[in-house]
Amino acid sequence: MKIFSLALSLILINSISGFSQDTLPRFSVENIGNKRIVVSWINQHPTVKQINVQRSFDSTKNYTTILNVADPSTLENGYADATAPKTNMFYRLFVVLDKGKFYFTEAKRPIIDSSRKPDLSKIATKKLVDSLNQPSVYNGQSSKPVTFIPSLYVFTLRDGFLHVRLPEAPAKKYSLKFYDDDENFLFELKDLKQSKMTLEKSNFFHAGWFRFELFENNVLLEKHKFYLSRDF
Repeated sequence: MKIFSLALSLILINSISGFSQDTLPRFSVENIGNKRIVVSWINQHPTVKQINVQRSFDSTKNYTTILNVADPSTLENGYADATAPKTNMFYRLFVVLDKGKFYFTEAKRPIIDSSRKPDLSKIATKKLVDSLNQPSVYNGQSSKPVTFIPSLYVFTLRDGFLHVRLPEAPAKKYSLKFYDDDENFLFELKDLKQSKMTLEKSNFFHAGWFRFELFENNVLLEKHKFYLSRDF
């Protein structure tokens, strides 16, 4: 696997709204369809240093951290997992409190609640990428969307790299343009022919949100964003 020396990292995160949530150490895991699993919770701990979302094929061992939450102190929080190899895997949270105290939650598998469907209009999917730039309305007041679902093509993971997945790349002409969150152009990758690529951290000078445009055969395929976390 080729690694580009272009900076990027970690973590796709934001608050999850519209799903059932439980107060830590309880949490919710729901299958919302289209191979997407939403892990969500309410934090009432006065001090939280770290929250990791972990996933495993087994309920008691071999867990992998798939997310280190950018702001663990957020009251209502969660993660939309769109990269799980199966939709019935086990999930748990690793929570670090003040003075070195920590705990693991119980393990849970996703459930499908047929009595209450999530409001998919608030979910930023490939077909609704414009919603990233549009205000949402909650209780009659305008605010930014609080649900983030990562791109299936360009996304960050716990390993500290930005991952790129390009279907049928050798037979197609892909290119990627990257911008900061104020839409200032940063750099472009042209004529991408590999189906899987990894971009390592080196050229981004701050943490936060970054945007990208993915083109297939010179036609815009997706316009989305990802979160770059600070190093620990």
